[in-house]
Amino acid sequence: MSALVEPIMTLKDFLAWENEQPDRHEFYLGEIFAMVGGRRAHGRVVVNLLSAFNQQLKGSPCQVFGESMKLQVADDTVFYPDLFVTCDRADLGTDIIFRSPTLVIEVLSPSTQGYDRSQKFALYRRVLSVQEYILIDPDTRRVEGFRRGTDGLWVLHDMSDSDVLEAASVGVIVALADVFDGTLAPS
Repeated sequence: MSALVEPIMTLKDFLAWENEQPDRHEFYLGEIFAMVGGRRAHGRVVVNLLSAFNQQLKGSPCQVFGESMKLQVADDTVFYPDLFVTCDRADLGTDIIFRSPTLVIEVLSPSTQGYDRSQKFALYRRVLSVQEYILIDPDTRRVEGFRRGTDGLWVLHDMSDSDVLEAASVGVIVALADVFDGTLAPS
């Protein structure tokens, strides 16, 4: 990830600027980073998950949102997660920026995998509403969930060898065959 523009901006300036842009940008510590286009497998996994989560969350107090929605995780940080679920009343009434997700899912790509696993996860852990963070690698078909325990510690739940992805924080279960439908199996 490399900075797109200098000098450092405020969150208010970034939001005004970003709303005028044709492309998406993430904001971290006053710097702006261009979001690059994803690959087909990435897009298929996101669409599959949005469809499954939307169906299973119908009638619940929670809603799922996709990669075009802004999520503010700190005063100086705004991301576009691939998918997140919020059950927060304020979030469900916003048009522009969300602040209280329960679940965040990132679909990994070779260029962002390290960042999603380390720095981005560290930032998501600071958001008290986040109870679960799931990483999905469409290339290897690995699915790793991290859940916040009652003690505040994060526990890994590797679902890679399971038949299902379980998002326990919002009560959603999706067959891994459905998660990866339309993608090529690793050779």
